[in-house]
Amino acid sequence: MEVGRRELSVSNLDKVLYPLVGFTKAQVIHYYVQIAPVMLPHVRGRGVTLRRWPDGVGADSFFEKRCPGHRPEWLGTTPGPGDRGGAIEYCCLDEVAALAWTANMAALEIHAPMARGEDIDAPTMVVFDLDPGEPATIIECCQVALDVADVLDTIGLAAWPKTSGSKGLQLYVPLNTPHTQEHAGSFAHAVAQLLEKQHPDRVLSVMTKKLRKGKVFIDWSQNTRHKTTIAPYSLRGLDRPTVSTPLGWDEVSDGADGEPLVFDADEVLERVDELGDLFEPTVTLEQQLPAAEG
Repeated sequence: MEVGRRELSVSNLDKVLYPLVGFTKAQVIHYYVQIAPVMLPHVRGRGVTLRRWPDGVGADSFFEKRCPGHRPEWLGTTPGPGDRGGAIEYCCLDEVAALAWTANMAALEIHAPMARGEDIDAPTMVVFDLDPGEPATIIECCQVALDVADVLDTIGLAAWPKTSGSKGLQLYVPLNTPHTQEHAGSFAHAVAQLLEKQHPDRVLSVMTKKLRKGKVFIDWSQNTRHKTTIAPYSLRGLDRPTVSTPLGWDEVSDGADGEPLVFDADEVLERVDELGDLFEPTVTLEQQLPAAEG
């Protein structure tokens, strides 16, 4: 098939990757090709980690950090934090054909770091990953997201929300100015601790799983050098082809009141046609974190 200015070999297009709804590999490729214009700015230049389901979401999956050796010669790579074996080259998805190629490998999920490959020690954003502990749901995540936004507003920072495509919610604070990973992480940690102090009945800033019941864990550790977060517009490997979907703050407010915030691939394409890329400002908006203490 021809994708952009590339020619790709694709296979097993009728293979069902989401058995519950009969969503095929062809539909996965179609989604990523269609979403590419708004997704690419958020992954371009970043060393991504792929999560692949070769036999569909009902079977096993695996994470792939090292860009496969059988990649097309035109698909670039970029350095990343590597693994225990040392530095490795990550795939760099800079054009629509690259997204189609990963989709053909059943890489349903694309996870991206906060920093670009050109400087993996300089994050371009801070992320707050809100993870609900049962019986808490995305409703409670929306409530906590509004609290985070209030704290950020008091220091002149703006954030953009998106669903995780699963149970949680994420807030991105664009920086696009020189910062270190340590500064970004310590800031996110401080906000999480502040909200835990203000709302101990519903907010948690530590990873201890036995404490999470009914609370929202603000995972500030996603801002470390080796961590990645599900990329905006990425599919998720769940029963249905749900998507990590950028939201408006009005939708977060509605979500805090119980409005459903689960969107599948077709719905997200319709949203983009209607709303454009709600996450667009995160690519260019320049903001500065408060000076780090000490």
